[in-house]
Amino acid sequence: MKVKDPSILNAVTLAYVGDGAYEILIRKHLVESGIVRPNQLQKTATQYVSAKAQAALITRMQDENVLTEQELAIFMRGRNAKSHTKAKNTSTATYHLSTGFEAVFGFLSLSYQDSRVVELTNWCIEKVESGANNEYRFR
Repeated sequence: MKVKDPSILNAVTLAYVGDGAYEILIRKHLVESGIVRPNQLQKTATQYVSAKAQAALITRMQDENVLTEQELAIFMRGRNAKSHTKAKNTSTATYHLSTGFEAVFGFLSLSYQDSRVVELTNWCIEKVESGANNEYRFR
């Protein structure tokens, strides 16, 4: 069943889908780059997929005007969404930013904008791997 208009879905639902969509691309990237040991995969993946990393990446996306107006609106809905889940190992503010990040990926995935998902994921990979995201670290 195809979702007719993902933009009307609950932002937490978008984030749920976006979490998986983004993470699978990161996992594929890590394995394709030669990391195959499970412990190393998990440790390396957190540089990309943790709430702290996602909060830093979405903040940088905003600063560099990477997002379209529609993506920015989806991000804000996700950031402001009321979730019944508590932040683990991070601040509530960081958790909300990462929920917004994931909502963008969920929206793009559910609207079959696969090339944009890949484009944004590649942008994130480049920022993490170049160390350019270090100045945006969150606690």
